[in-house]
Amino acid sequence: MSFTETVLLALDLLGTFVFAISGVLLAARRGYDITGGLVLGLLAGIGGGMIRDILLDRVPNALAHPIYLAPPLLATLLIYLIGQRTLRARIWIIVFDALGMGLFSLTGTAIALEAGAQAPVALLMGALTACGGGLLRDVVANEDPAIFRGTDLYLIPALFGSGLTILADRFGLLGGVTSVLIAAAAFGFRMLAWRLQWRVPQPMRQWSLRAKDGQSRRKRLPAVFRRPD
Repeated sequence: MSFTETVLLALDLLGTFVFAISGVLLAARRGYDITGGLVLGLLAGIGGGMIRDILLDRVPNALAHPIYLAPPLLATLLIYLIGQRTLRARIWIIVFDALGMGLFSLTGTAIALEAGAQAPVALLMGALTACGGGLLRDVVANEDPAIFRGTDLYLIPALFGSGLTILADRFGLLGGVTSVLIAAAAFGFRMLAWRLQWRVPQPMRQWSLRAKDGQSRRKRLPAVFRRPD
């Protein structure tokens, strides 16, 4: 195993660990027991990677290499040993989630490129790896998924990290140091967007053009001709 492959494996395992911590912290904040924390930790830590590998027609890393099951177990034990200190965990959920997102946007894209995926597919797989586990975690815990909330950026930093990975690979610069820098850049982007409350444009309140056209015509009619709502 080359130095770059060793670094990517270490970063992937670290991403699994910190994403699992975000899942276990959410479970602790919601008052779940230790098995509930383990389930959320597993979903957050290995869920996105399993979806990616299935779509790429690969044996999921979590099944091919059982070492991927160790980080969620360690995260569960760690958080439940800390105990009451996890009650005010919202900020730490965001931090660990952003760190996992940054790491997985890199490793998910690198794995897709190694599997022979073209750049657009690798970009999608990197974002899916970065966001999929958090999406599964939030859905199972009955939380609004971060990727769907308009309060801050989530998918865009993941695509940013994935795009940087593709560029680095295209120019032959994807190595151990570069990988760490890309993951740090995606993490920093996510945290900066959260801190400064950057947002994407909000959707229209009325998605139907016919409905909006009807409202415009009603406004042009004299009040006596309008139908009561």
